[in-house]
Amino acid sequence: MIKRFVRHNVEDAGSSGSLNDLSFLLIIFFIVIAGFNVNKGFLLNLPSKDKPIVVNTEDIVKCNLSSDGKIFLQDSEVSVENLSEKITEKQKTWPNMTFLLTIDSETPYQKVVDVISVIRKLKVENFSFRMNQAEK
Repeated sequence: MIKRFVRHNVEDAGSSGSLNDLSFLLIIFFIVIAGFNVNKGFLLNLPSKDKPIVVNTEDIVKCNLSSDGKIFLQDSEVSVENLSEKITEKQKTWPNMTFLLTIDSETPYQKVVDVISVIRKLKVENFSFRMNQAEK
């Protein structure tokens, strides 16, 4: 008995799956070259060890965040909205001012973020913060 191999005719070249493979490769290509938006958090430029920055103590604006979320600017209580106005006034007087934020360790995180976002919007170049140690 002789076996014959029968060839099937392809009706459409697109139905062979080659276009599916090509589209899959293109999708992978565009995913690889696409830029992903990553939340970077707070970007702070730290001074280099070679050139330390000398700050005049008269140019420091001191701000304290208490444990209950109150904001004290130069020993007077202000709100977040008033903080923006006060810092803008001080920037006109002292363009090279340094904003020093002292944070109580029990301060709610959102209050800290609110103050830092105000300072970033005002484009204060010299910004420093420190944490108060919890009293024992």
